[in-house]
Amino acid sequence: MEPVRANRSAVTLHSVWDRPDAVRVLPVIGALLPRHAPALVAAFADAGVRAVEITLRDPQALAALRAAAQADAGVAVGAGTVCNPGQMEAALDAGATFAVSPGFDSALTRHAIAIGVPYLPGVATASEVMAARELGLRLLKFFPAEAMGGVATLRALAGPFPDVAFIPTGGVGAANLRGYLQLPTVRAVGGSWLVSAEELAAGDFSAVAGRVTAARGA
Repeated sequence: MEPVRANRSAVTLHSVWDRPDAVRVLPVIGALLPRHAPALVAAFADAGVRAVEITLRDPQALAALRAAAQADAGVAVGAGTVCNPGQMEAALDAGATFAVSPGFDSALTRHAIAIGVPYLPGVATASEVMAARELGLRLLKFFPAEAMGGVATLRALAGPFPDVAFIPTGGVGAANLRGYLQLPTVRAVGGSWLVSAEELAAGDFSAVAGRVTAARGA
């Protein structure tokens, strides 16, 4: 049977967080069991989250991504830790509507543009921002955010690149997300703090709403 890919035409990452009821967070989820995926995306949807990233770091990641996408909870389901075109194609076949990478690779970025998938490559320097911008991208992942100077670095990048928006990820959590979200160039923040490893293993997502509410307060 030929894989059926999700309709990506309605997914524009620039507008995912435009809805007034949307929370400006991108949950980054790893080690998710496929049987728990529908309940997790439903919990995020109920809390106002409009997009989630499932990282391709474990053997069950594609199955979990497929289960999350098939749940059709009104949440854009993306694939994270995409490092080559093969991974991107496999994620799209599983139902991903966008892709995220930890770093910037021009060939992978060109592949994403060629096939029309919304794509967030990771950048950490002005040179990488320039390279991504040259290819037409205006929304980028800033990673690893805290290790690369966090809010101070993003403030510095805003000067030469006022037309570029960022989603900082890496060391971002409940304690420091407010500082990031106050920056005009930050579209949303990404991280794994919204659901713990223990909750992922147990399939207990009752605490998600409270954490999302706290993030909304920021």
